[in-house]
Amino acid sequence: MYPANFDYIRPRSVDEAVRLLQQHGDEAKVLAGGHSLIPAMKLRLATPKVVLDIARIAELSYIRRAGDRIAIGATTTHVDIETSTVLREASPLLAETASHIGDVQVRNKGTIGGSLIHADPAADYPAAILALEAEIDLVGPRGTRTVRAADFFVDLLQSAAAPDELLTEIRVPATAPSVAYEKTEQKASGFAIAGVAVVAWPGGVRVGVTGVAPKAYRATAVESTLGTGRSADAIALAALRAAEGIHPLADIHATAEYRAHLAQINTRRALERAFARA
Repeated sequence: MYPANFDYIRPRSVDEAVRLLQQHGDEAKVLAGGHSLIPAMKLRLATPKVVLDIARIAELSYIRRAGDRIAIGATTTHVDIETSTVLREASPLLAETASHIGDVQVRNKGTIGGSLIHADPAADYPAAILALEAEIDLVGPRGTRTVRAADFFVDLLQSAAAPDELLTEIRVPATAPSVAYEKTEQKASGFAIAGVAVVAWPGGVRVGVTGVAPKAYRATAVESTLGTGRSADAIALAALRAAEGIHPLADIHATAEYRAHLAQINTRRALERAFARA
């Protein structure tokens, strides 16, 4: 199908984009990489009257150190994250996670900000963002506010961003190399059926899970059970709690029970690989 008619506007700055969002309200949609919006428009699931293309706003594409964190602009592409020397050296989990996204064409065009704000429950980045305890900046007519990763993913395809806000920056901490991302994917699309991100340090672990529930979540039961344990038995026991308190999704790709099982398996594998890198 063809999308409904719409006006195409390419703002030249964040301020202009925010002003246009406020001006057009619910009739406007933001376009970055386009992998979610364009298919939805072709199927008439989304029928915006105005499309705001922010992909070429130069101030939104960067990866740089910001104190003890790494700052990433919203329109930075997956391939730039995957190949970033700064991230590979200082915060390698995001680079590893980006390498699992889609295919080469998707990684060359898709953006981290577009992926996060779409809040797809099967996207890869949310697991890593949660495990890293990232900070996310949203800019709107009321100014800039920072949202913690733990508060950003609200529900199925719902983020904490208001309709008139633009996601501009993600900040992640520097970490040791003791990280890992394990994923079971849908073979046709590459989306996660169950993806698990781990950040480990001598005092404990953080575990983010995507693809299993209506939104990505922290597997806090795994974290508290494992504590500082590193033995095979401790890892196996903790991994069994990867879907505790969660109501897993069920669809043509996996039953709820199978998704919960995959969460346990991939949690164990991610923990083992993260500890092996210590």
